[in-house]
Amino acid sequence: MGILNTLTEDIKNAMRAKDSMKLEALRAIKSAVLLAQTAGGNSGELSDDEAIKLLQRLVKQRRDSAAIFNEQKRPDLAEPEEAQAEIIMAYLPEQLSEEAVAKIIDEIIAKIGAASMKDMGKVMGMASGQLAGKADGKLIATLVKEKLGA
Repeated sequence: MGILNTLTEDIKNAMRAKDSMKLEALRAIKSAVLLAQTAGGNSGELSDDEAIKLLQRLVKQRRDSAAIFNEQKRPDLAEPEEAQAEIIMAYLPEQLSEEAVAKIIDEIIAKIGAASMKDMGKVMGMASGQLAGKADGKLIATLVKEKLGA
C-alpha cells in the first residue's frame, strides 16, 4: 500500500521544515501502520479499509485526549493533541457534511422500513458500512437516534 511510502516522504519533508508537531503526528501514524502490518496473522500489507480504520482510531484517540485535557483546564496539553488530529485527518478521505450523512441515513431507514429504536442495530450496521471512512461513527449514531425517535 502506498500510505507507507507517502508517510516516509512526508516525514522527510517535515524534518526538513523543522515542523516538530507534524513530524510527531506522522511518526505516530507510521508506527501504528507498521504495528498493524506486523500484527498477528496479517500478510504485511494493509488494505485501504484497514488503513482508514486505523487513521480514524488515531484521530479519535487524539480528540478524546484533547477533550479530557480541556475538561481538566489544560489547554497546553489539549492544543497539541488537536493539532495532531488535524494532521492525521489530512490522510483520511473527504468527510461528508452532516446534511449529506442525514440524507444517506434517511435513505437507509426508508430502504429497511425502520420505524422505531428496535431497528437501530439494522440501520447502524448498514450506515456504518456505507459511510465507513466518510463520517464519524458518533455523528452517525446521533443522527440515527434522532431519526428513529429516541
